[in-house]
Amino acid sequence: MQRKIFWTVFIALGLLADITLPFLWGILATIPIGIVSWWVAYRSDWF
Repeated sequence: MQRKIFWTVFIALGLLADITLPFLWGILATIPIGIVSWWVAYRSDWF
């Protein structure tokens, strides 16, 4: 379940960044998006 939450949040935030940010910023935003997605899925105790 946590893996599914991680990938769902990662893809949703990644698409949002790709749409709203310029290309280079969208690519650079992937690392913080990965960290936030990991925190939401595994450390936040929301799921």
